[in-house]
Amino acid sequence: MAVYSMTGYASGQAGGSASPTDNESRPVSTGRLGLEIRSVNSRFLDLTFKFPEELRPHEAAVRELLGDKLKRGKVEVRGTVESSAPGGLADPSSRLLQRLNALQDNVRAWLPGARELSVADVLRLASTESASGNDWGPVLLKLAGQVADDMVAARAREGARLAGMLAERVKALRGLAEQAAPLVPQLVEQQRNRFLDRWQEAMGLAGGATLPEAAQDRALSEATAFAIRIDVAEELNRLVAHLDEIERLIQKGGEIGKRLDFLIQELHREANTLGSKSATLELSRIGVDMKVLIEQMREQVQNIE
Repeated sequence: MAVYSMTGYASGQAGGSASPTDNESRPVSTGRLGLEIRSVNSRFLDLTFKFPEELRPHEAAVRELLGDKLKRGKVEVRGTVESSAPGGLADPSSRLLQRLNALQDNVRAWLPGARELSVADVLRLASTESASGNDWGPVLLKLAGQVADDMVAARAREGARLAGMLAERVKALRGLAEQAAPLVPQLVEQQRNRFLDRWQEAMGLAGGATLPEAAQDRALSEATAFAIRIDVAEELNRLVAHLDEIERLIQKGGEIGKRLDFLIQELHREANTLGSKSATLELSRIGVDMKVLIEQMREQVQNIE
């Protein structure tokens, strides 16, 4: 299964359904439908519609259709209806002109001060009449399905790119973990010996004198405890285990964004612990490099569905 991004864009257009002819046997303009879908990242699926009045009755059906195809993201759906008449203007029929004229006479009979309809008013009303005469439901749902499929394909392409970037950073983190692993036993033994040397100096012994047995045991216990505190082998093992799980999820695909986000938090925790325990510049550098890579992964994971 593919990895999907929550970022994408798709659009499409379709003609309206056939509408009745007027009394002069001229076809009434059916208009043209346009649909755009944009999406960005979000914790949940958040659908927003910007439809003209003639498309709003079909919003619920489009919402259900998109809900079956998209699982997460802030999605904006914009629909437009344009007249298909030459120049984008509907051709008013004689029947419509007669009706407008009668309505105007009735209004002015009651409101003598009302202004007369202008040519622009008639053309606007004709366009509204033409658009409202269409049954947009079947056309809209078919177009929404096509545009939604294009959106899914676009999100899959972006998801493949994100998966590739994550895989590269997982590989880089493995390399850093491999660099750090041999340093751990050396560091523990080095710090243990250093601690014992400083303990002897603190006791003020000189001239070949030896520590009392109790003091030696205490020094050894303190050195061992300190060595345990700076041992980062366990953190490295957990970090590698998290990397294994991230690779498995990328190969599996599907809705993996939330699980990846959790694993990135765990990676960050292990890298922080490694940095805080570090007793050498080399381990500190490795810890910083890990944090940089993990932060880059976190930014990319925010966009995965």
